[in-house]
Amino acid sequence: MQPILKTAITAARRAGSVITQAMDRQDHFQVQQKGYNDFVTEVDKKAEKVIIDTLRQSYPDYSILAEETGMQEGVQDCCWIIDPLDGTTNFIHGYPQFGVSIALQCRGKLEHAVIYDPMRQELFTASRGEGAQLNNRRMRVTQERRLGNSLLGTGFPFRNARWVDDYVTTFKNFIPRCVGIRRAGSAALDLAHVASGRFDGFWEFDLSTWDIAAGVLLVQEAGGIVTDLAGGNNYLESGHILAANPRIHQQMLAQISDCLETPPK
Repeated sequence: MQPILKTAITAARRAGSVITQAMDRQDHFQVQQKGYNDFVTEVDKKAEKVIIDTLRQSYPDYSILAEETGMQEGVQDCCWIIDPLDGTTNFIHGYPQFGVSIALQCRGKLEHAVIYDPMRQELFTASRGEGAQLNNRRMRVTQERRLGNSLLGTGFPFRNARWVDDYVTTFKNFIPRCVGIRRAGSAALDLAHVASGRFDGFWEFDLSTWDIAAGVLLVQEAGGIVTDLAGGNNYLESGHILAANPRIHQQMLAQISDCLETPPK
């Protein structure tokens, strides 16, 4: 394992400790609303600081894009992309589906990824060209060939009503064409679950870069395909994402194209 990935793992585990310790005092931490259906707690902020402090110790010249503190420019052409607590609404309500997401992008390419589920103590990792692992064991996307046999993950466009109608159209289209759809509330973990074979595919509208960057590399290194909803590569910029094993991805993309006049890129 490369030293840079080990550093990211250390940062994720430290943030996970901050989060799990706070679960015992949920009635005492402060919650602020950043926007419509968009919340932040003091735990998000503390976890993000722990991550940044850990990464800065070893890589002080790298840029950082983090959900709560935004962009901090560095002098190297590498950028850490951080979501300290993906699934904050779940966390606030004590619903145990949230995680820490850290990715490293260098010269425009995702190079390393860590997603940590502190409640299950599951560590998902990947490095470009070296595959993806769950708790140090190799993981692969499913081999399912039929959309009709597939379990899909998704997320609602809860922050921007602009995408609700298009999303509902895709949701209604998939319901009779798969065995089930799950909406658990953490895009980072949803993508990790595609990479580990728990979901056959996943789609969502209007996510942020920090929600998906690490998960994208996990899926790709586990043998999956990631595109935007029009089949292009604009997912990190637009937040519209489709991830699945290669066969299911093509079938999902065809269904989205059939039910939306102009799939968002």
